[in-house]
Amino acid sequence: MQLFGIHTRLIEPKDNLVDVILDGLRRQKVSMDDRDVLVIASKAVAVVQGRLVRLSSIEPSERAKKIAEKCNLEPSFVEVVLREAEKVYGGVSRALLALKNNVLIANAGVDHKNAPRGYAVLWPEKPHESAEKIRNEILEKTGKHVGVLIIDSRVTPLRMGTTGVAIGIAGFDPVRDCRSDKDLYGNPLLITRQALADDLASAAHLIMGEANELIPAVLVKNVPVNFSEEIDLDSAIISAKECLFMSCITQNRVFLADVYE
Repeated sequence: MQLFGIHTRLIEPKDNLVDVILDGLRRQKVSMDDRDVLVIASKAVAVVQGRLVRLSSIEPSERAKKIAEKCNLEPSFVEVVLREAEKVYGGVSRALLALKNNVLIANAGVDHKNAPRGYAVLWPEKPHESAEKIRNEILEKTGKHVGVLIIDSRVTPLRMGTTGVAIGIAGFDPVRDCRSDKDLYGNPLLITRQALADDLASAAHLIMGEANELIPAVLVKNVPVNFSEEIDLDSAIISAKECLFMSCITQNRVFLADVYE
């Protein structure tokens, strides 16, 4: 597998993101081929969609003010998180644990980082549909059938630092079902599935970085995934009852209710 970071100028609202990325590939003399996967930072997609919020325009609720005081956050920022989140489960200093689009993510994907001063950037609108739209635009402009992945960064329980997470997927199956495969000793795997989209997200995240690298996209070649026009997005998610972390959180929520609800 080969990964090529795509260097671009600063992406701005109203830019055509596909054109900016294709221009970056041309300048780097990297070809886009059938069965490549284009991984794009969620903020790049969000910015061209105009998903920026001026925090001074937000009137925080009493709930937002209470949480902000508890977690050392701006009340207006917390208000935006509450509006974006499907649920807020708790928090630590500078971050809230929230559910957004069936992903447990800090601050419901709302971020000050890589946003203009005084603004917060949200997740893209309808990330899976956004990925499919980008995929179709690439086909129209290049004739190439590729996969598209929109990613963000996230934290992992009890581990320091961020890794990648896939939030928008198009053109390839996001999960490999390993059940009934055999392990090294011939034992059948009973529950194992491999999160291919998240694996790719983490690989690309390593190249993109988190600061001022100006690498909003990564082109991945020789990817060991199953490319498909019709993919089962539901295969990438599980219910809260099936999830190890969520089932524990929802069963032990009494101590959180006084602040976050």
